[in-house]
This record gives sequence, C-alpha cells and structure tokens, in this order.
Amino acid sequence: MDETLLFWGLGLLAAAMLLVVIEVFVPSGGLISLIATGCAVGGVYCLFRYSTMWGVIGIGCVAILGPLTFAFALRVWPSTPIGRKMMGEKPPEQREAERLAELKERERLASLVGAEGVVLADLRPVGIVQIGSERFNALADTALIRAGTKVRVTVAESNQIKVRAIS
Repeated sequence: MDETLLFWGLGLLAAAMLLVVIEVFVPSGGLISLIATGCAVGGVYCLFRYSTMWGVIGIGCVAILGPLTFAFALRVWPSTPIGRKMMGEKPPEQREAERLAELKERERLASLVGAEGVVLADLRPVGIVQIGSERFNALADTALIRAGTKVRVTVAESNQIKVRAIS
C-alpha cells in the first residue's frame, strides 16, 4: 500500500486543527474556517482512500478533536491582545493611569475633611456647598442647613461629602 495517502490525510487533519485555532485569533469572517473544513474533508477522503479503518479514525478525530480544539482556542482567546480588545478590556497602561487618577482624587477628597465652606443651596439634607473655590454636592449630617451657613466637612468619600454646620 502507498503510505503517501496516509501522510496526506493525517497532515490535512493536523492543518485543519491548526486552522481552527488560527480562526479564533485572526478575524477572517469565517474564511479560515471554510479552509479548515476543506482540509478536514480532504484529510478524511485521503484516509478513506488509504483504508476504511483509517477513514473511520479520521472521522472520529474530526468529530472529537475539532470541537475540543475550538473550545481550547476559545478558552485561551480572552488572554490574547485581540481577545482583550474585542471584550473591551483596557490596556494595562490605561488601567494603571485610571487607578492613579482615582487614587489622586481620593487623596484630594480626603484633604477636604476639616475644611470649612459655605452652603450655597439649602441642604435638605442634600444641597450645594462651596469649599474654597470649588462647589460640591454635599449631604448634611443633621436635618436642614440653610443657605449662607458656614459648614465644616466631616466625611469626604468618592461619591459623597458630608458637612456639619459650624455654630
């Protein structure tokens, strides 16, 4: 028997599996999948030409290894640059810059604790206060604080500034 058909069949099946993995990482609109399918069909055809037993083994490999290869590629895909971009994940540099900006904002707000300001719009219990040259939405520690009242910041968190009237 000529072993050339056996080598061609196994080679085409291996190429089909490789193309399935490549399809996940390279956006081709399904063209690579179409080529992979052609390779798989050609490989199984060559294996059947070699012997029926090898043809059945080839069909089994395509039926089992094809989906397993695709599932493995999909599992790895989110950790690739294309996968992260497609999933909307930000690059590490941008995430680090946002983290530093958030840390800086937290420190700025923490520095407001103890600062004094003036109520611009009645705090019932939420209103507007001016601290230095900046305006903030603030929450009164007590029930109502009228406009024009001097206040002191008691808590400053990322989404809330609490103030108390200075007597």
